[in-house]
Amino acid sequence: MAKMTPEILTDLLRKICGDNLYSVVLYGSSVAGDAVKTSDYNVRVVMERVAMEDLLALTGVCSRWGRDGNHAPLMFARENLLRSADVFPVEFSDIKQTHRVLHGADPFAEMAIDPALLRLELERELKSKLILLRENFLTINGSPRDMDRLMASSLSAFLTLFKAALRLYGETPPVKKMDVLPALAKHIGFDTEIFSVVWDLKGGKKRAGLTSLQIFGRYMAAVQGVTDAVDAWLQRAENRTAGTAA
Repeated sequence: MAKMTPEILTDLLRKICGDNLYSVVLYGSSVAGDAVKTSDYNVRVVMERVAMEDLLALTGVCSRWGRDGNHAPLMFARENLLRSADVFPVEFSDIKQTHRVLHGADPFAEMAIDPALLRLELERELKSKLILLRENFLTINGSPRDMDRLMASSLSAFLTLFKAALRLYGETPPVKKMDVLPALAKHIGFDTEIFSVVWDLKGGKKRAGLTSLQIFGRYMAAVQGVTDAVDAWLQRAENRTAGTAA
């Protein structure tokens, strides 16, 4: 059986959901044009309602979608999605910028992202993901293979956060994740080269002359540098706001 494409998935969703299906949105690396061979498809399904019977009806097609190497589609009820921009401002701002509607109306077209909430989630996500990176490193007992896997699996999330960081400086991020590095480096001094090394790891290639431990050390230090710079920017912004209020 041929691998399921987003278009095939959408056709099946139409048949199963009928009028309950509001829209199907493809986003992520496949739309941005920076997918690697290990990338999967990111699909957001918006329905008029998401009840238990609706989920049960989709288990078969979504199981097949998962067997083809994809995460299950993210399901939202239409009204719930529209009220969730305050909860997921980093992710939704990225999807809003780069996505493709496969069915129905564009649920992100009129969505407004609050810059203050974007800043708050950005700080929380950068710090929590950096902590998680350290935590996972402590559990792999120095295994080079696991180190490579840990870095490769975390890269996309950090680059998405870096795109959000670039918005703090009043810039529209480039569509492709790796292109954000030189743009952000204009505002923050950090080791951009190591992200190219990790990107190669994600694509199954290893940089000659660097051990996994050396790569990880530079990668963690670069993430820490960006996190600290964003934290300092946020502190300055808060001080400016407090000074204006005074």
